[in-house]
Amino acid sequence: MIAPIERTLAGLRAQTGAWRKAGETVGVVPTMGALHQGHLSLARAARERCDRVIVTIFVNPKQFNNPDDLENYPRTEEDDARKLESTGVDLIYVPEPDQIYPDGFATTVTVAGLTDMLCGATRPGHFDGVATVVPKLFLQTAADFAFFGEKDYQQLQVVRRLAADLDIPIEVIGCPTIREEDGLAMSSRNLLLSDRSRIKAPVLAEVMEDMRVQLKGGAAMNDIADAAKDRILAAGFTDIDYLELRDGGELSPLDRSKPDARLFAAAWLAGVRLIDNIAV
Repeated sequence: MIAPIERTLAGLRAQTGAWRKAGETVGVVPTMGALHQGHLSLARAARERCDRVIVTIFVNPKQFNNPDDLENYPRTEEDDARKLESTGVDLIYVPEPDQIYPDGFATTVTVAGLTDMLCGATRPGHFDGVATVVPKLFLQTAADFAFFGEKDYQQLQVVRRLAADLDIPIEVIGCPTIREEDGLAMSSRNLLLSDRSRIKAPVLAEVMEDMRVQLKGGAAMNDIADAAKDRILAAGFTDIDYLELRDGGELSPLDRSKPDARLFAAAWLAGVRLIDNIAV
């Protein structure tokens, strides 16, 4: 059975209020739609942990510093609802824009430090948009648990920090990245790749896996980064925003592997920006 869709905050709160009155726990999976198996894995994780599960679908304009990127972002609501049927979610929250940003909305949430590097360095304002909309979704859904994929690892750390700093009573749970059979990290943006580009896309993950092996063997990042970038560009990628080794907690830069180290990458392929990260 396809879960009901709620578009108003009043309707959402009426439902969650009833669940809370019954003593039930609530999990939320915030998304921007164009759902794939990675999103569905989050919904299933929420289903296992919580009595009730809400999936939110909201293409947040404040996360896009490029208007063309916002306009081209896939919107597939009907298909998303059908995909979620297999996960057993209880409610799909698809708020109208004025339910998130009503007239006169004038607040922006900024998380310092964690947002200054990686995607934050090349997408100004992006994480302010994330940090502004996520607390609203947490508070609107009154969820006890929130589920995010490690594929957007920097976002996960930003959300954990803001929830702690703002004393929002919610546990933020990170779930493993889901990949295609050829290793490409699942992403809504993969829908924008042509068939030809889709064949080239897994090279990013292949190069990162080879780097992981080298780093675990004691190699220094400075000694292997240039060759890795050359491989990525030779495969057909047009630009690399970053290819970096960082601490998995505060995201501080590293030259050699250590416990909790992660390798992060963002690269452009045929006009589509692909990101990935792996634990080293």
